[in-house]
This record gives sequence, structure tokens and C-alpha cells, in this order.
Amino acid sequence: MATLPHTVQMPNGGSFTIYAEPANINYFLNNALDADTVDGPSNGQVNVAAHTRQSYPGDPSPQQVASSQREYLIDPSRKSGNALPGKTFVLAQVGEDGAIAEKRTFTYKGRWLDLHSFLGAEAKYDMYAYNHTGARSTIPSAAPPSGG
Repeated sequence: MATLPHTVQMPNGGSFTIYAEPANINYFLNNALDADTVDGPSNGQVNVAAHTRQSYPGDPSPQQVASSQREYLIDPSRKSGNALPGKTFVLAQVGEDGAIAEKRTFTYKGRWLDLHSFLGAEAKYDMYAYNHTGARSTIPSAAPPSGG
């Protein structure tokens, strides 16, 4: 599996993005989140204007370089090393006996206030949500969606 972005639009006009494996984040939610569509790699092109280039610092006779076109890689899924974007948060399912039953770590970009509100409306289980500072919020399970 891969860590994918899941963008959530809030009713107040705000949004945030959760970076997670879909099965892991959806375990904690009443309504499954769909991962954002990430386009595959493609090639881009840019025109480079004519310019001069020195062979070494202080070169008295710089060379003229003709204008050209460069091709470069555009890869939306590219990551720098193992870095994940955003801030870390942890969801921990609270079992019947008060012990932690399941615990997963995710990252998010956006406001904690929006993420907390979303979790309060979508929580499948009673759980703890730990934000990036380590503060713990208790989130009660939300009513499951009615089956019509």
C-alpha cells in the first residue's frame, strides 16, 4: 500500500488533507474517504534564453550560450527521502475496557480545528486523537449513517 492524500472540504469553506493508507484512515471513520487522484509522471519543457557563461570566476572572456529548450520531469508523487508532508497526528481506538485496541499514525496539512471537527462527525469508535504537540482529545463515536 501507499500513503496517499485524502482532501476533505469543510462546510465552512476550509479544507485539510490527511496523508494515510486508505484502509488505515477508513478503519476509524463511518464514511470512507477516497484518495485524491494523483496523476502519473510527465515531462515538462521550458525555454532558456541566450546568456553568457564564465569558465571560472573572474573570466575576462565569457562565452555566449545560445537559447535552447530544456525538458524536465514532473512527478506529483515524488517525496524527498521518507519525509511525509504536514504535521503528525495519532488516532487510538478505545476498547470496552478502556484499553487501546487499535492505534495508527497519520499526517495532515491544514487546521487542527477542522480535522478535530471532522473526526467528531465521522468517528466510528470512541477514540483518542493526539495532535502534533502531543495533546490528547477524546472523540466519542458518531452515529453511523442511516441505511435509508
